[in-house]
Amino acid sequence: MALLRTMGRKALIPYGLYVAKGFISAHLAQGEKDNEKAAFSGEDLNNLLAALKGMWDHDRSASKGVMSCRGLYVFRHVGTDTDPVQRVRQAMLGCAPAQRLLDFGTHHREIADSIIDIRKTIAGSPRSFADYVVTVHRDRLPAGVELLEP
Repeated sequence: MALLRTMGRKALIPYGLYVAKGFISAHLAQGEKDNEKAAFSGEDLNNLLAALKGMWDHDRSASKGVMSCRGLYVFRHVGTDTDPVQRVRQAMLGCAPAQRLLDFGTHHREIADSIIDIRKTIAGSPRSFADYVVTVHRDRLPAGVELLEP
């Protein structure tokens, strides 16, 4: 009987395309009234985005292959009112629900007004990012929402 001589069993996934979604609460980002240091600043946002874009560059492993961030899309609620105070209030509450911004169309699921579509360009199993096309429909952004691609 032949012995199985491995360090473990790992399933082989030739290529995987993953989507991660996250949120920053405008209310929690303000911090506490008596503690300005608890606030989430523009510099904090820039550091977070830089970390997300480069996180796979600092965590290489033979078992994971080559992982990388292929796109970063940030929705910012800015409001629509002409009154600056009211616009800030609108932005704090959000100008569109999260599912409206984050639900995306795929080759399996058509979403008529999706802002981002991710579709395969080949009939078989994808083996690289080139086997997909990512389409951003800026014209479908709800009023009061900006899309940043840092």
